[in-house]
Amino acid sequence: MNIKNAAHEITAVKPNQYPVTGFSEIAFAGRSNVGKSSIINTLVNRKSLARVGSTPGKTRQINFFSVNENFYLVDLPGYGFASVSKEMKASWSNIIETYLYSRKENFLKMVVLLVDIRHSPSKDDITMYQWLKGFGLKTLIIANKADKITRGQINPRINDIRKVLQLDGDEKVIPFSTSNRLGLEQVWAEFDNVLNVTGEEQKA
Repeated sequence: MNIKNAAHEITAVKPNQYPVTGFSEIAFAGRSNVGKSSIINTLVNRKSLARVGSTPGKTRQINFFSVNENFYLVDLPGYGFASVSKEMKASWSNIIETYLYSRKENFLKMVVLLVDIRHSPSKDDITMYQWLKGFGLKTLIIANKADKITRGQINPRINDIRKVLQLDGDEKVIPFSTSNRLGLEQVWAEFDNVLNVTGEEQKA
């Protein structure tokens, strides 16, 4: 993917605040400390497009990032941060559910579920994955922080993630690192398959 430009376009909470351009969307879901913002920055080769919060659980809204003025990468609120109140967790859950329900038919092409490759998926990760499948959404698993383990540990960790999430055989788990860009080309290849972009924009 040739990234010509990328910009933060809209921050939203309610459907009437979502973009009305008609562009396709790829959303990112994951725990509050899994590195969603860093991954988005790496994917578009920008250091600070998506703000990397020093406090996990800080993202309380949905952020839409326009890429090549053709599609959006969508950063959903993180989940699973223990110090957040039950009321706030319920609010975030409602924000995510409303987004998925309202965009799945016409705009949302894929949801990327981010997990930490060093650990087995948490109960929250399992719940989110089952939730996404219940919505009938195409899902890609990115196992982040692959630079924190040895190369020999990657495949066993991927197999564990597949087992815990009970993935189907054709569902992919891509090891990823924002430090050495491991998995970058694989992720964009998956995005290209679902995005309605022109041939020129698909060139590496």
